[in-house]
Amino acid sequence: MAECLRTPRNIFSPFFFFLNESQQPPKGNLNNENGHECRQNYWGQTGNQATHPLPPSTVVRLLRDNGIQKAKLFDAEARVLNAFSGSGIEVMVGIPNDMLATLANSVSAAERWVERNVSAHVSSNSVDIRYVAVGNEPLLSTYNGTFLSTTVPALQNIQAALIKAGLGNRIKVTVPLNADVYQSSTPQPSTGDFRPDIHDLMLQIVSFLSQNGAPFTVNIYPFISLYNDPNFPVDYAFFDGFSSPIDDNGRTYTNVFDANYDTLVWALQKNGFGNMTIIVGEVGWPTDGDRNANVGYAQRFNQGFMSHMNRGTPMRQGPVDAYLFSLIDEDAKSIQPGNFERHWGIFYYDGTPKYNLSLGSNSRGGLVAATNVRHLPRRWCVLSPSASLEDSQVAPSVSYACDRADCTSLGFGTSCSHLDGRGNISYAFNSYYQINNQLDTACRFPNLSVITTSDPSVGTCRFNIMIETPNQGSDGFLLEPVGLLFQMVVFLLALL
Repeated sequence: MAECLRTPRNIFSPFFFFLNESQQPPKGNLNNENGHECRQNYWGQTGNQATHPLPPSTVVRLLRDNGIQKAKLFDAEARVLNAFSGSGIEVMVGIPNDMLATLANSVSAAERWVERNVSAHVSSNSVDIRYVAVGNEPLLSTYNGTFLSTTVPALQNIQAALIKAGLGNRIKVTVPLNADVYQSSTPQPSTGDFRPDIHDLMLQIVSFLSQNGAPFTVNIYPFISLYNDPNFPVDYAFFDGFSSPIDDNGRTYTNVFDANYDTLVWALQKNGFGNMTIIVGEVGWPTDGDRNANVGYAQRFNQGFMSHMNRGTPMRQGPVDAYLFSLIDEDAKSIQPGNFERHWGIFYYDGTPKYNLSLGSNSRGGLVAATNVRHLPRRWCVLSPSASLEDSQVAPSVSYACDRADCTSLGFGTSCSHLDGRGNISYAFNSYYQINNQLDTACRFPNLSVITTSDPSVGTCRFNIMIETPNQGSDGFLLEPVGLLFQMVVFLLALL
């Protein structure tokens, strides 16, 4: 997913997990959906993506309980890495784009970064680090070339630092790239090649990765193809059949993932790197915030992908390595790209599974919930029965609540779209109340709100109860900035 150019990503990122294994395309081009996410920091420069993140130890336990054996992080925050100590989970650590210039211009800075964020954890904390991701989609076209001059030097300096630390053979570098670094002139993948404006740079990157035995990492999002283009054929986004498959010189494409992936394969092959290892850095489906983002579609896509990935694509037979995005929802993530951005998780914010999904990596056959998660008391803040919808304070109160909380489940086609006006207002009030740890003062909208012990949830619309966090004081306030306790992570599932 792309970062936001105006606000560089900090250290907190969403969950993914390893599965063993996009700007809008021209109309009619069904195989190249491109970058979609502007990772603007919703809460400022701290990089917080969740208001009440689960503790690192809880998340690592969740990974292990679900048979997840590999993990990818967007950064290398020490407290997060410490939780992986002795876990047996393989880790990819990341370097944010806003650090690329420093690392590109100073070998010693790269050496210090590797010593502090890689060597120290490998040697003393028994963290099994396998990859360093240099940047996150730094060549995205919407960055207008911001990172073009720093990506390769940073990549080279980190590689040199790993070699100097004696880790060059054990730990590989890579650059997670958006699918917009390649394109095709027709719906057929065989017309694919790297984007003309960065073609030479891409060959430089690919050559360097190849020389060092490192993989090409790319992010592919079929959901965004559907989100960006109302005429995109829905079934082509999934893996259970498409009535108008694309024929490419005898190779048949029934889903956009295969077509997109093989466009990259052709681009690599045309430029002399046909055997290069490919890792899909992100792929998944959100469950709310858009008419095409729902539990049914997410289950259909992710389970379909789990079954499909072992077969490979027409150009690359065999298991596909991919990071399924994402593990847990993030209620503080930027919604500039769309309200769906806060709903990519296969687990809700509290580690509860959203739907049945067989990862093929644990004996229980379905997702296992997080353990030892404590919720706040069963209380909700709702619109008072005596309040009038005509009250002049209703609109500013709802606006205030939603601006400071999460109302992305409200709107056309969302999980709470069936609520009436009073229900919408209650949802907004409760979201603000829960994010503020059920403080009495957080449910004092003027003559409008009341605290209730009766669950107002209805149908698919969940009125959440917030979880307790380890850094929460007795007065309900967080003792540290929200989200600083835990860095969001990208996790990979290793299928057995």
